[in-house]
Order: sequence, then C-alpha cells, then structure tokens
Amino acid sequence: MQEPLKAAESGRRARSNGGVSIQAGVADELRRRITMGDLTPGVSLSEVALAEEFGVSRTPIREALKQLQTEGLVEIRPRVGTFVSAPSRREITELFQMKELLEAAAARLLAFRGQVPELDLLRASVRASDAAVAAGDTERYAELVHEFHELLIKGADNGKLEAHYRTLMNQLAYHRLVRTSLAQPRRLANSNAEHHRVLEYIEAKDGDGAERVMREHVRASHQALVAGIDDRDRSGGDGEER
Repeated sequence: MQEPLKAAESGRRARSNGGVSIQAGVADELRRRITMGDLTPGVSLSEVALAEEFGVSRTPIREALKQLQTEGLVEIRPRVGTFVSAPSRREITELFQMKELLEAAAARLLAFRGQVPELDLLRASVRASDAAVAAGDTERYAELVHEFHELLIKGADNGKLEAHYRTLMNQLAYHRLVRTSLAQPRRLANSNAEHHRVLEYIEAKDGDGAERVMREHVRASHQALVAGIDDRDRSGGDGEER
C-alpha cells in the first residue's frame, strides 16, 4: 500500500485542481493498488480510513469507489461495506477469452504495420526477457510480460481496441495473476519462447501467423494460471478466484 505521507500529498495536489480531480486521483491510486495486487481480493475498503489517508472528505472517496465498482474492481454491499472484487473462475475464463481476442487482433494489426517504433521496443523487451529467464528472475520477467503485451497493444494503433483492453486488464488485475501462472514448472521459459514466436511472425509481416500464435500464448497462460490456482487451493490458499 502507498505510504500515508505520499497518499496525503496526492490528496493535496488533487484538492488544488478541484473536486473532480480529487475523485479521479483517488480512483487512479486505488485502481493501481488493486491491479498491482497491493490490495487483494476480498479486502475491505473503509471510506473513513481512506479519507484520512488521502486527507480528503468521504465524498470523493465514495465517488471514486462507485467508479471502481462500474469497472468491476470493487464490490459495494449496502449496509455491509466495500470490498475488492474477487473474480470467480468463470469470470477469469471469460476475461481470458476476451484477452485472447483482443491481443490476437493486436498482433495481426501490428504485423501489417511493418517497421514501426513499437517493433524495435518489442525486440528490446524480448532481449531483456531472455536475460531475466537466464537469471531465473521471475519478478523481473513478470514486469517484462506486462511490457510486451502493452507494446503489442500500442503497436496495433487502434484506439478502440486499446480502450477495451485497458478496462479488461483492470478487471483481471493481471499483474497479480501473471505471478501465479509463472510459478508453474517451466512456465517462465515456455512463456518467453512463446513471446519469441509472436515476435517472429510480426517481423515476417505474417498477420495470420501472428494472430494464431498469440491466441496459443494467451491460452497457455490461462492454463498455467488455472493450474496455479488449483495448486494454491490444494495447499490451503487464501481462497481467491474460486
């Protein structure tokens, strides 16, 4: 969680820009904490505590939480409280199906664009991933997974696709889920090899091939995630994503 002093400073900056900015600033910070896994599924969010932490009234906190509810990130239960959403397995499956469609389309579009800046950045990302895998640095590789997929979406150069993708990824809290999938045996190396294949088809300007291997990559990631959730449940985990 963000340090209270930093949160209060964020609140002070937001207040200087008007009420709407306060709400947006609070929503942005809470969204970041949820998607990065700092706030885990099922955690209670207290309006009073958040107002104190951010140094603002409860009104912008309440409105920010309503915004996050519309995005599927929190659940507001009348007369009970507000909680970080815990997606069910069915919801995760449905979200991954949408992720597959969007990222496959992005890979296809990028392949047809030819030599664009995002392609060079993808090459650099894959080289960095090779180094992370060789060092067994799962945390660094997880960051590079996010970078690879972000570059793919940016490289597609389709605003509508990107907007839908942002909403989807927030609902998935993908930063947290990718760590669960990478904990599976050989998933680190396999994921990296799959990124290489996607890049090869994009470089070859083969849209059909890029779309196909991107679909395969997302499906493999989903399968590893499900296996990771099963392992955690068998070992008596925290009960997320059941």
